Amino acid sequence: MNKYITVLILTHKSRELLLNYIKNIYKKFKIIVIDNSNDVDLEKYLKKNYPEITIKLIENNGYGNAINFGSKLVETKYFLASNPDLQGIDEKSLLKFLSVADSLKDKFSTIGPRYKNVNPKSLVQSDESKEISEIKVISGACMFFNKKNFDAIGGFDENFFLYFEENDFCIRSFPINKNYQINTIIVTHDAGNSVTVKNIEERVLHDNFRTWHFMWSKFYFFKKKFNFLIAIIYFTPILIRLFLRIAIHTLLKDKKRTDKYKSRLSGLVNSMLGNKSSYRIS
Repeated sequence: MNKYITVLILTHKSRELLLNYIKNIYKKFKIIVIDNSNDVDLEKYLKKNYPEITIKLIENNGYGNAINFGSKLVETKYFLASNPDLQGIDEKSLLKFLSVADSLKDKFSTIGPRYKNVNPKSLVQSDESKEISEIKVISGACMFFNKKNFDAIGGFDENFFLYFEENDFCIRSFPINKNYQINTIIVTHDAGNSVTVKNIEERVLHDNFRTWHFMWSKFYFFKKKFNFLIAIIYFTPILIRLFLRIAIHTLLKDKKRTDKYKSRLSGLVNSMLGNKSSYRIS
């Protein structure tokens, strides 16, 4: 078993994805599973069939909170924090992370892979022609850390429940150490599908939950990065558009879109008022 790297996998109702993820790395690397959906059956299953995996069930206080919690259990020099809906992480790619960290002499804040088939507008990536390239922000779906550096930066801001926590971490860390993307490690991320849903109604509920937190986190991130006044100026036109869209779709009796824009509006207004990102679904 590799003595330098721990794989930290964050799960929430994603048992099958998790089992598919670990099959190529079990007994080759230390694995810690942090589950925040209180999946007692998963805990029992792993302890019986994968006894060398450490699993912890914690309260669902967000992605950054789960990484911070899991990092305290890491005893190796490095750890990879990852979603279970990621394909492409295997022994070869993990050893590549280790090799690059060594070549950088540990002067990095986080290192990430290259993502296949993603919208360049939603995920900015580095120059593909370079094997290792500096990048401002690494996607939170897969982040490789030197534990000492991670602790020195202070981990993630736990005020974020979902979205923009990696942006905040990378920007806070950039003056200390740079972030890098390894373009020869290519992964596929099925974004938004790490949670197994049973039906269309549950999918809509989760989609509205995500859009609520996206708007909350985006305003909070802008407020931290710039200041409250600039954030208010930037988001006021968005606020007006949301009110108009709610009015239009209410008149059209389009409940699905009305609810979607109401979720966005609620997330944004709560963030503007300084309320915590407290919206939860079971």
